Amino acid sequence: MELHGQPEDRRRRTSGDCNFIRPTWRLTLAALIVLKSAVCSPVERSRDPEAFLEKYGYLHEDHQLHNAVEVQSAVKEFQFLSRLPVTGRLDSATLRQMAEPRCGVTDQGSHRGWARRVNAIFTGRRRRMGATPPPAATAGSSLPRLRKKRYTPQGEKWYKRHLTYRIVNWPRLLSPGPVRLAVRAAFQLWSNVSGLLFQEILDGHSDIRLAFYDGEHNDGAGNAFDGPGGTLAHAFLPCRGEAHFDMAERWSLNGHKGHNLFTVVAHEVGHTLGLEHSPVRSALMSPYYRKLGGRGAMLSWDDVTAVQQLYGKPPRGHPVRLPGPVFQSALQEWEQAESTLPGGQPLYCQGVFDAITIDQEQTVHVFRSGVYWTISTNGNVSSPLLLRDRWPHLPVAVEAAAYSPLDHKWYFFKGKRTWRYNASSSHLDAGFPRKNSELGLPHHPDCAFYYAPLGHMVLFKGSRYSVLNLGTLRSEPYYPRKLADWPGVPQRTNGALSRPGDGGRLYLFREQRFWRFDPAKVKVTREGQWAQDLSWTGCRAAPRSNDIL
Repeated sequence: MELHGQPEDRRRRTSGDCNFIRPTWRLTLAALIVLKSAVCSPVERSRDPEAFLEKYGYLHEDHQLHNAVEVQSAVKEFQFLSRLPVTGRLDSATLRQMAEPRCGVTDQGSHRGWARRVNAIFTGRRRRMGATPPPAATAGSSLPRLRKKRYTPQGEKWYKRHLTYRIVNWPRLLSPGPVRLAVRAAFQLWSNVSGLLFQEILDGHSDIRLAFYDGEHNDGAGNAFDGPGGTLAHAFLPCRGEAHFDMAERWSLNGHKGHNLFTVVAHEVGHTLGLEHSPVRSALMSPYYRKLGGRGAMLSWDDVTAVQQLYGKPPRGHPVRLPGPVFQSALQEWEQAESTLPGGQPLYCQGVFDAITIDQEQTVHVFRSGVYWTISTNGNVSSPLLLRDRWPHLPVAVEAAAYSPLDHKWYFFKGKRTWRYNASSSHLDAGFPRKNSELGLPHHPDCAFYYAPLGHMVLFKGSRYSVLNLGTLRSEPYYPRKLADWPGVPQRTNGALSRPGDGGRLYLFREQRFWRFDPAKVKVTREGQWAQDLSWTGCRAAPRSNDIL
């Protein structure tokens, strides 16, 4: 059954199959694995590296068996494109890289395309200086020859300069307004450095279509999306002009939890323009997910060179390469501009926030992007407040936050660092921020909360949890441990708190759902939709008027 608004003629395969996993490992491949199984994470052990190399174009799929030389050559190409030491061995770093979130488009031709771009740059310079072409451009070159393989022919492009695009549907848990602005910025990123112009249309035929899908979506079984992580999106080269995004991902706009929609859209738009993957570390067209951050320009020299070789330079003026912080600030502003949902509910009520905790006054604090809300004991919700106005020196957004009644301190976690503030003055404590590694804590924790039965701070990360002794500021011995110690509690929770007077029961949140964990019974005793079932979250307020039409 065709979904309303689905792009037509989507039965062709993308240039990269996304989910093809063979059930067994080949003997030739096993001989190349040089690490012990104890070194690999469960995610790494579950992958079939040879199937991965076939899927992304390093090995020919029509050959059922590959000899050791072919596999080693393919591994070397993958390591080159992934900026890893080129050894030809499936070491732990190589297997970890294969498990990272990435684009589903094949890497076929990426190495060769990059070599052509570099060659064109140096050839052009030498010709302007009256010199002969460099050795790479001549026959019989002594430079390493790239292995021939099937790939999308170089030069597939649009033969017009004014292109239209349409957003077919919307991701869950993000408002259409900020998403539309983020998509517009992604297209502008490319028009700023090329001879292209883009225009959004709301319906009818468009040159480029962006759509969100779950799982199988008529692109072929090999291109079915695989849920959170793994393949984030894939796209078709000109002139089909489609980019598909995994609906199951947690998409964000401001670089906090989840995957930044702006950077992924900008990458996939590059494919719809005819660009291949790049081996350059700073390139937006690198096949692996790139977080929005850093001070450098969003587009590397290789991105700009690739698009200008297809479409030329901007018709007027010089190319404009804007740095990441410009887009980060804009995305934050756009998201904050829509801080209220229809009916007067705060934006976090749609099911996404970064952290939640409760202070000594029993005031609930909900954090999302660069703002937070407070919910009083009688259910009154504040307007969105700027995070940095109350807690200076914090990053733009946090990944976890918790108030500790033991020492009356606020703890915030982002990336590899921890911040601690005095509750009475909101001053950053001396010696902070500190590295999580110094405290024995994981990077990028899912959530943090003070747990009275232990008298310590608990942090969840994936399938494990850590316990921070607030007196010594060190992880307790024998941690981290498996999350199985908390029966019924899911992974990837984005917040947790215990409310005074509720028997010490712990409420854990993940997107729209909550789980109530009873420490006395050591099990989950209730679960449901927190915005509907928990009045103290501030999401059950009546609409401001009776006009619902």
